[in-house]
Amino acid sequence: MTELIITLIIVAAVLLPLIIILLYRFINPRKTPLIQAYLKQGKISQAIRTARQIIAREPRNPDAHYLLGKAYLEAQKPELALMEYKTVNNLGIFTGLCRETPFRKEIADLYMQFHQFDEALKEYLLLVNAEPGVAEHYFHVGDLFEERSRTDKAELYFQKSIELDPEFAEAYSRLGKILYRQKKPLEARMALEKAIKYNTDNTAAYFYLGKLMKEGHDYVGALINFEKAEKDFELKLKVLVERGTCYMSMNNYENAIAEFERAIRAAQDDGKSEIVYARYFLGLCYEKTRQFELAVDNWEKVYAKRPQFRDVAEKLSQYQELRTDDRIKDFLTASQPRFIEICQDIVVALRLEVRDVSELPNGCQILAVEAESKWRGARKMPKLIRIFRIPDLIDDSSVRALHEAMKKINVTRGLIITSSSFSRKAYEFAETRPIDLFNKEKLRELLATAEREHASPSR
Repeated sequence: MTELIITLIIVAAVLLPLIIILLYRFINPRKTPLIQAYLKQGKISQAIRTARQIIAREPRNPDAHYLLGKAYLEAQKPELALMEYKTVNNLGIFTGLCRETPFRKEIADLYMQFHQFDEALKEYLLLVNAEPGVAEHYFHVGDLFEERSRTDKAELYFQKSIELDPEFAEAYSRLGKILYRQKKPLEARMALEKAIKYNTDNTAAYFYLGKLMKEGHDYVGALINFEKAEKDFELKLKVLVERGTCYMSMNNYENAIAEFERAIRAAQDDGKSEIVYARYFLGLCYEKTRQFELAVDNWEKVYAKRPQFRDVAEKLSQYQELRTDDRIKDFLTASQPRFIEICQDIVVALRLEVRDVSELPNGCQILAVEAESKWRGARKMPKLIRIFRIPDLIDDSSVRALHEAMKKINVTRGLIITSSSFSRKAYEFAETRPIDLFNKEKLRELLATAEREHASPSR
């Protein structure tokens, strides 16, 4: 009898833990379907509570952690969801409800959401190995390599995604962008056109195709593509600046001004790079249309944000006379008829008589003769004078053009007067020819002399 009792105790000691384990494994799995049911019914709080209860009893239950992560996502708590997904990843068990491939897609998306790009890249590389025929995995890897400025790697993965899916519009678009930056216009254009072919709403492809056309001097084509890209809110400022520069290249300053002003009005941050460029180019347009005060106003705003930006400091220095010298201001901003009058007054201030006046782009040409001769009856010597009001340096080509004009009308003396200055080559050419060059400082003196003579009672 005693031996029987002992035997029963030993058997019970062995079987009882097994029975408990079997009962636990029989009862506990019914809990995870319950969590799934709660999730389907939208009972997120109950799903979270049930999942936590299971994890408290069985911390290494991957399905419970996975479903808890899903519940947190439904509760708009992605940071907590990522913690649970990381636990599942560390456990590395994918034999229950949590299947590896869908799980890796989900955790990769969460890593992307929290800008943990290195971790996301690891997941997508694992997906490439798990499903080598899925083009989307290669695209995501390419995207992440591009994010890390590894465009060589990104290009390869975008090309692979296109091989697997020849109609993958976004892959064509991203590849075209890389090829554009690599200065491969023909290859870039082919990729971008295919991106548009397979997705007519691909605004990024339109944008880079527009840039390619602009650089190829097809401004009309560029404007059409930029207009389609403008639908993208994130691209809008860049598009408006690009459209403005297209109109500038076409010498259509009125439309260019409108585009740059639209960009400035649309911006919430005046320090954005696009707005700095918009204000700088807007200043150039105002300069070209002789609205110098508006030009200076925009350049001052650029200088306040970026003092070293391009030649903005030089521009402000160049036009400082607008604020301090009314004579220079009138010379630069006068209407064309008034400008011609000012030029004739300058010639008179040089003790010359005006014989003929003609207009030039941004200036005028005057044929004059000496007002008085030292010798009675002596022939008055003619002089061909060109006066310019332009911001750029006068180069040697302008001096050569004057010299050729002098030869054609048999004039032996020439003079160029400018509101800017002259290049070194211009001075070198004039040194060996009968041509004088008067820069801004000399112009200021002549304007003062002309004003005094106007005020003289004898005038």
